[in-house]
Amino acid sequence: MVGREDVVRATLENPGEVRQSRSDEQVFLFYQVERPNRLVCAVAKHADDEGFLITAYPTDAIKEGSRVWPK
Repeated sequence: MVGREDVVRATLENPGEVRQSRSDEQVFLFYQVERPNRLVCAVAKHADDEGFLITAYPTDAIKEGSRVWPK
């Protein structure tokens, strides 16, 4: 995702869906449709009133986990 920081930022600011990680309740996966059958996933962790980006990657499927938004 080098050079695509604007896409990652847009995914975090305006996701189509947010899921909570099954393995770490402080980790959230933000998804946004980039084009048909292609999504951007930005993985962020929120702990102690701070958040940070872990990674971001293109994907063709949403991972399992509890949907946080939209309900």
